[in-house]
Amino acid sequence: MSLLLTRDEYAALAQSLPLPTNAVIDGKARPALSADTFDSINPATGERLARIASCGKADVDLAVEKARGVFEAGTWSRAHPSERKSVLKRFVKLLRDNAHELAVIETLESGKPIFDVETIDIPEALHCLEWHAEATDKVYGQTSPSGDNVVSMIVRQPLGVVACVLPWNFPILMLAWKIGPALATGNSVIVKPAEQTNMSALRMAELAHQAGLPSGVLQILPGPGEVTGQALGLHPDIDMVAFTGSTDIGRKFLEYSAKSNLKRVVLECGGKNPCIVMDDAECLDVVAQQATQAVFWNMGENCSSNSRLIVHEKVKDALVEQIIAKLRDWPLGDPLDPANRLGAIVSKEQFETIMDYIRKGKAEGAKIIAGGEACKIGKGYFIEPTIFDDVKPGMVIAREEIFGPVLSIITVASADEAVRVANDTPYGLAASVFSANLGQAHRMARDIRAGTVTINCYGEGDITTPFGGFKQSGFGGRDKSLHAHDQYTELKTVWADISDPRTTKTLD
Repeated sequence: MSLLLTRDEYAALAQSLPLPTNAVIDGKARPALSADTFDSINPATGERLARIASCGKADVDLAVEKARGVFEAGTWSRAHPSERKSVLKRFVKLLRDNAHELAVIETLESGKPIFDVETIDIPEALHCLEWHAEATDKVYGQTSPSGDNVVSMIVRQPLGVVACVLPWNFPILMLAWKIGPALATGNSVIVKPAEQTNMSALRMAELAHQAGLPSGVLQILPGPGEVTGQALGLHPDIDMVAFTGSTDIGRKFLEYSAKSNLKRVVLECGGKNPCIVMDDAECLDVVAQQATQAVFWNMGENCSSNSRLIVHEKVKDALVEQIIAKLRDWPLGDPLDPANRLGAIVSKEQFETIMDYIRKGKAEGAKIIAGGEACKIGKGYFIEPTIFDDVKPGMVIAREEIFGPVLSIITVASADEAVRVANDTPYGLAASVFSANLGQAHRMARDIRAGTVTINCYGEGDITTPFGGFKQSGFGGRDKSLHAHDQYTELKTVWADISDPRTTKTLD
């Protein structure tokens, strides 16, 4: 990965970049068939960046037709695994060569700090795509122990046409999480980006075709969820929808599946994740650094954000003091300035949602000990990192996903109480436990109902570990790891009777 540029260099690049605005269907950039568009807004300025093609049902029908055609032709689906690997690795090289451009596009549309996009999002996305590319010709089938007279093969075949519906908080990385295993296993993929963040996906599709991906194998359809997303969910010739986003929208895709062809649905939805700090936790300075990273990274717009700090009463005051001191490490401002670690909230609507939760927290009696206000930086949507103390588990800010830079501190007196509070949520995506007693920490990790539990750190594992949730945080499969390949394939048994008919006994 190349070195970071300066603020002025990023600003100059932002001014000179040609911004992709058209859908990508059958290998070509084209406007929506209706010619409809919608505005892409820069959340750091409140100003329009571009008009994006707004795809409707006719565009979805056309894209599905092209995707199905190339799938049945076998151009990609039946290509030798090593050929698919080679194309995907060329794709990664082109992405790496254009990393600065992609980072600027991502920052302009999402408000994410350019520092994070350049040092976290893009490197992890490239690693994800390359890892799945390398796995393409290394995942074996099986045979069953069915006796000497049978050859029984258990093989994986690509599903067919897969729709990937993305969130706006990690546009490039979530695209990689979906298309990496979906393309590696031979599917045709149609992507609907979030309405707020389309252009990085459009540019990545251009680069994929330059790398040699056949037309129709990767198509990008921008548009509103209630139109484009619904058309994908209801389409009878789409075999699967892989969705990351809110639990409410995840429910809709289950309804669409039931009303259409019972397509497979994989959901990665919301979270209200706990960070438990016990009284024997070591190095509170490190714990505080991890806790602030967990909730303020990406402005808290993160489904695995540890937005509930469940801390033992014996270390609560000392830890809170350390956390407040760590706020100095989170400068907020222009997302194109690599010195900043907090950028703009992605949209005016999300900005207002977060501010409404902050008002609710105040009204419920929680105590603000840091932040709590919007920041006036031009006409952009900026919110101070906010910490609530004296939060009770039943408060709205302790139960509902805020998706913003807001931390709720809940005090407990024991490990059992900490686990009860941690599990007192309809979600179960991620959690963290800090304790010097590793036996206790592992027991707590076992008892917390979440898809990923980290001990003495915050994180989501790496590309080798599956990521997904329990309860209303989603189901149906996992992102990352070889387990992701399973969800984009069908399992088939091929049974052959090889017994010698000359020696086979028959009933009289």
